[in-house]
Amino acid sequence: MSETRKLTTILAADIAGYSRLTAVDEERTLARLRALRSDLVDPAISIHHGRVVKRTGDGILVEFRSPVEAVRCAIEVQDGIAERNAGLPSERRIQFRVGLHVGDVVEEADGDLMGDAINIAARIEGIAVPGDIYVSRAAYDQIDGKIAERFTDLGDRDLKNIPKAVRVFALQRNRELAKPADRAEPPRLSMVVLPFSNLGGASEQEYFVDGVTESLTTDLSRIAGSFVIGRNTAFTYKGKAVDLKQIGRDLNVRYSVRGKRAARRQSAARQR
Repeated sequence: MSETRKLTTILAADIAGYSRLTAVDEERTLARLRALRSDLVDPAISIHHGRVVKRTGDGILVEFRSPVEAVRCAIEVQDGIAERNAGLPSERRIQFRVGLHVGDVVEEADGDLMGDAINIAARIEGIAVPGDIYVSRAAYDQIDGKIAERFTDLGDRDLKNIPKAVRVFALQRNRELAKPADRAEPPRLSMVVLPFSNLGGASEQEYFVDGVTESLTTDLSRIAGSFVIGRNTAFTYKGKAVDLKQIGRDLNVRYSVRGKRAARRQSAARQR
């Protein structure tokens, strides 16, 4: 019997009101969902070292080695979706509900995961408010103090088909809407890596320049105690004139990293 037990972090997510969205405009909804997966969700999962366990029509189950990485991934995805929903009427907005739990699972030979931890994550996701991120007490204990965002204790919740009540915490969203005087001080090691400039200007070098930005974002996020803004949020500043102080206030970070990358050129003399 080729199965193993392990402790892991499970993220469950689905789209709130998916049936309603497809009933109104199925073709456009599916096109937007595919774009979200390819441009936002899948890259965020990869950057934060997640593994997709399974997908459903409107949902996804992801395994992470670290609950901190799982929450950072969820924040990046929720922020990215909020940006894409800006200006859209409420009936056309795609909103994810996210639930996280840390627990013991059984991994099958094909990589599928089974166990109560999966069910608890799914049930927590089911009670989450659209656009929000809910976590279990087991996950919260591992995350507390390691990310900038605050949590609200929602108390013990009775979840469907889960024998014991589960303590649930909600990530406080919309930090950018708080008044400056009410905002918490940025974490000591908080930063955003702004998109690097393409010094040569050659369009074929743009891919490599963006790659430098993404790699640096990933490397900095691995520093213990660091809080690094996700690449999708950072790339909203690409090609724009930026005020670093304003960016720091908007994102609630202490440091901004930016730079330029020159394209490599070979002289005619060296090619001879």
